[in-house]
Amino acid sequence: MRECHVRRLPVVDKSGGLVGIVTEKDLLYVSPSPATSLSIHELHYLLARLSVAEVMKTEVITITEDTLVEEAARIMCDHKIGGLPVTRDGRVVGIITETDLFKLFLELLGTPPTWRPTDDAPAERKGTLAKVTAAIAQQGGDIIALGTFLGEDPTNFLAVIRVADVSKETMVAALQPLTIKMVDAREV
Repeated sequence: MRECHVRRLPVVDKSGGLVGIVTEKDLLYVSPSPATSLSIHELHYLLARLSVAEVMKTEVITITEDTLVEEAARIMCDHKIGGLPVTRDGRVVGIITETDLFKLFLELLGTPPTWRPTDDAPAERKGTLAKVTAAIAQQGGDIIALGTFLGEDPTNFLAVIRVADVSKETMVAALQPLTIKMVDAREV
């Protein structure tokens, strides 16, 4: 795990079927305390006899390849776990982790350098998002990514849009009449 910089490993049988998962935390729980009275030789002897089967968790929550990323994130949050093995016909074909989800989040909100207006828009006004995207397009802006998030109250939502090929001033001027307020407009 240290060599490959991973925090969890699926455990499979000879045919590739998932039988468990072992995490870095699991290994830390079975590691001896620095305050142990055992000698280094005794520690090595005990650890050499410990198998993954004795440490791994056998009740593993999995997803399939066609599970939506949002659903995978919800499962991870609901169960407070940092990764999910991805299976096909009971065989492990991959794993999705919180790091993968952070990378997706950064793709939406971060790089490459673009303008990122954040608008607090009314949730009950149908077509608001269509008007916002049309206003950006009319100014020659290229929408790279768009995400909506719940606002501070149930009547509003935050629209976070990554826009290229338009100046900040032009974009802000085009969007302000369409939304309740412009929360933020910055280059990212």
